[in-house]
Amino acid sequence: MKTNLSEQAKLLPRAEEAESILRSCVHCGFCTATCPTYQLLGDELDSPRGRIYLIKQVLEGQAITAKTQMHLDRCLTCRNCETTCPSGVQYHNLLDIGRAVVEEKVPRSFGQRALREGLRAVVPRPTLFKVLTKTGQAFRPLLPAALQAKLPRQPQPAMPRPQTRYLRQVLILEGCVQPTLSPNTNAAAARVLDRLGISITAAREAGCCGAVDYHLNAQEKGLERARRNIDAWWPAIEAGAEAIVQTASGCGAFVRDYGHLLENDPAYAAKAKRVSELAKDLVEVLRDEPLESLGINGDKRLAFHCPCTLQHAQKLGGAVETVLTRLGFNLTNVPDSHLCCGSAGTYSLTQPELSLKLRDNKMNALERDKPEVIVTANIGCQTHLGGAGRTPVRHWIELVEQALFS
Repeated sequence: MKTNLSEQAKLLPRAEEAESILRSCVHCGFCTATCPTYQLLGDELDSPRGRIYLIKQVLEGQAITAKTQMHLDRCLTCRNCETTCPSGVQYHNLLDIGRAVVEEKVPRSFGQRALREGLRAVVPRPTLFKVLTKTGQAFRPLLPAALQAKLPRQPQPAMPRPQTRYLRQVLILEGCVQPTLSPNTNAAAARVLDRLGISITAAREAGCCGAVDYHLNAQEKGLERARRNIDAWWPAIEAGAEAIVQTASGCGAFVRDYGHLLENDPAYAAKAKRVSELAKDLVEVLRDEPLESLGINGDKRLAFHCPCTLQHAQKLGGAVETVLTRLGFNLTNVPDSHLCCGSAGTYSLTQPELSLKLRDNKMNALERDKPEVIVTANIGCQTHLGGAGRTPVRHWIELVEQALFS
């Protein structure tokens, strides 16, 4: 696509990247066929092609309006469009660049600012999040239905973690909300990996991956969190840790992007690149191990929801399904498995109406063949789908751990 950046846009730190991405788009429209918001709304400006055109206008110096911001806000950043794009357009990077420019030019309402600042103040702080969640559970009947749906119903308590130390060591990102909403997920991962002779270590100084801030347009704050995590992990990396494991695919997708996001930071570029190389979703570790030696024979009928951050961002579609099948679980067929469930980080709170429509569509697809349990690989999806109050939703590693130790 021919483009002509304004003089102001040329001064942006990522101006060359934005221009390159814009030029790679041929406006073919393949992306519209797989865009969840376009399917719901039927508006060209709520498709990747339309949003690319809006960002092009912004970077060429045309007027930026609240309408521009609305259409960019509605994007789930599911990256389904990138999977189907024949030109390899790096849409999510262009969206980050465009959103940052629009955020500076279009003031938000007090309510929107309060919501976004509140999410940034609470979600990345596990202790505060846990306190507020426990308080919410105590007063659940008094809360609005939308908030009640976000609270865990009956989370599996964390089982004891193994204390054995093997030669093979991996780091794990504990996460922000997962320890409260699904406390047994990382414990289950540790117990399964222990049976395979792999020890898990959590670096205490590591915290939020940075995705919450970054995707709410506080991009520099998100990068600060990335740098802090790199510093926290580096001693273990130098000591020989073979991977940085994530059990939440949303976090994993962002950590994999550290190398790209910090490539122009002379103090962190090389380290960030190494961290991105070591970042692995849990399934990447397990799929290469002799799982049959575990002696598991899964006896449950499962529907697997593959998060967008796993299949589109990390390109691991089918990986969890293969592992679960190897372990004997019976997986149901899920139509339109490429479509987003509507969780998308904080999207379910910032765009609740669209999010709930997508959730209900996804639940209908997941429940079509009547599974006993729905499993997924991302805490956001797990909480969002579980909020429907229908078929139970858990992280897939919990089912593996349960079958291993039952």
